[in-house]
Amino acid sequence: MQRNVALRLSAASAAMAVAAGVGVVLSMPEASAATGTATGYATQNGGTTGGAGGQTVRATTGTAIHAALCGRASSSTPITIEVEGTINHANTGKVSGASCNTAAGVIELKQISNVTLVGVGSGAVFDQLGIHIREASNIVIQNVTVKNVKKSGSPTSNGGDAIGMESGVRNVWVDHVTLEASGGESEGYDGLFDMKDNTQYVTLSYSILRNSGRGGLVGSSETDLSNGYISYHHNLYQNIDSRAPLLRGGTAHMYNNHYVSLNESGINSRAGARAKVDNNYFEDSKDVLGTFYTDAAGYWQVSGNVFDNVTWSSPGTDNKPAGPNPQSNTTVSIPYAYTLDSAACVPDVVSRTAGAGKGLQVSNGSCTVQSPTSTPTTPPTSSTPTPTPSPTSGPTQPSGTNLSIGAGSDGSSKADGTSYGNVRDGDLNTYWSPAGSTGAISIKWGSATSVSRVDIREAAGSAGAIGAWKLVNGDTGAVLTSGSGAGAITFPRTSLSKVTFQITGSTGTPKVAEFETYAQ
Repeated sequence: MQRNVALRLSAASAAMAVAAGVGVVLSMPEASAATGTATGYATQNGGTTGGAGGQTVRATTGTAIHAALCGRASSSTPITIEVEGTINHANTGKVSGASCNTAAGVIELKQISNVTLVGVGSGAVFDQLGIHIREASNIVIQNVTVKNVKKSGSPTSNGGDAIGMESGVRNVWVDHVTLEASGGESEGYDGLFDMKDNTQYVTLSYSILRNSGRGGLVGSSETDLSNGYISYHHNLYQNIDSRAPLLRGGTAHMYNNHYVSLNESGINSRAGARAKVDNNYFEDSKDVLGTFYTDAAGYWQVSGNVFDNVTWSSPGTDNKPAGPNPQSNTTVSIPYAYTLDSAACVPDVVSRTAGAGKGLQVSNGSCTVQSPTSTPTTPPTSSTPTPTPSPTSGPTQPSGTNLSIGAGSDGSSKADGTSYGNVRDGDLNTYWSPAGSTGAISIKWGSATSVSRVDIREAAGSAGAIGAWKLVNGDTGAVLTSGSGAGAITFPRTSLSKVTFQITGSTGTPKVAEFETYAQ
């Protein structure tokens, strides 16, 4: 599979060499500082603003990026890091501090929140060096290029992912970036944009992903189904073998993307995933939508897409393409407002806006390009909703939103130095612990609220401490469900004003960093 990318890349390189030989010069517009507001699912769960409102610093090395993170007053102190120049292994070292957890050979955004990383000046290139986001929230990455990150060969970084997210990541907006490789797995590369192990509320917008065997995934295996609520819009996927993206469970929204030369497969919805695919332009590609390489079915809702010279394989046990006449087999409600460009103009709009060094230009929703607005300070409010199904609005059923944010909490006796409120503050660096090895923590609302899912997230360093538990309806005392180990807990939708997570067994000291509740 990966040979397709390598062969096409060789041809592209040859063409560039010819252009250079005849004196063609490609200029790059000067990059600018962070601007605009988050879109898509990154607007949910409290919104994504990155380091807005905090200090702004300049960095020209990876070590300087890490030093800026480590120099904050705390791991959640807002900061915008403006990056200029080439960031590589030679200038990226580990820096220590109470507000960071860094490593050499990778840009490590770990156990932190409220950070913007933006390319400025003549541009920022992360050369063979990946960006790793782990146990982090409210992160903005804008206007940078990440290229040729390897998982094998030399040098290696970030497991071969250009941008990789894992372990309880929340609210990330990646915008106007260029992610590229120089081949597939056999050449040492992995994914360009990967999410796994409970990563949610992410938007990838106005970006380029190209020349790779794997575009990206949501979920590392058929059992890693805790990820979701991902938006992809106004991106260019070019010369990608597969995973554009691969979805394992969860919900994703793809609109106004331009897909060119998807060599083996494109949007691969499987293991119960649900994809809403609106007004995209698919060109010169194969099997651009369906369930591939598995018998675990996924689902899609399609509308307004253009399929230009797209070929479809025959269906089989592990191969269920949506075409040649793609039809919806589910419905997906989108909780945020958005405006669609016509699919016919997507190639033009995306060519003028997507990627680093494009002046951060965006579409105005009517096939016209415009300059961005000011630096984000608050989550955006939109006034023109899409003419597609959307959930009923209201404080008790904001589908896709963590209902614990803004709620109340109480519980049994707590350990010294911890607080009930730490489980609903959206900060993985704070937590509640019972006074002993067992105890209970509750989320409560002023009126009845519909809940069907709870996510219990343990603090860093304490994963696996929680053993047996019960989830209890605090209004009636009825046990909703029981089990062992932290993670996602689903149960029949129940209207209640209080839900209690009761720990009845543990190894070590239980530490609940977040007690998230959801209507869906």
